[in-house]
Amino acid sequence: MRSTQQFSVTLPTEMAQMVKAKVSSGEYASESEVIRDGLRALLARDRAVENWLSQEVAPAYDRMKTDPSRGRSPADVRAALAAEHERATKTTR
Repeated sequence: MRSTQQFSVTLPTEMAQMVKAKVSSGEYASESEVIRDGLRALLARDRAVENWLSQEVAPAYDRMKTDPSRGRSPADVRAALAAEHERATKTTR
């Protein structure tokens, strides 16, 4: 049984030129390899986002639901960010 499936893909001209440039530079052997690598990168990004959501966002949300007093107002967040920015720009001047 065949382990691949053929697709016909239409790309915007700029993307098609990028794919062809990757092949003509020798970075990839074929257009299919370029597309496969791009899909692998997309899959890795999707997995990273899913892990972030399940490992960091969901637990933080659960903690906030358990104890809403842990929250900060938008004004407090802005003030903390402004203070951090001020400290960071003073040290680089």
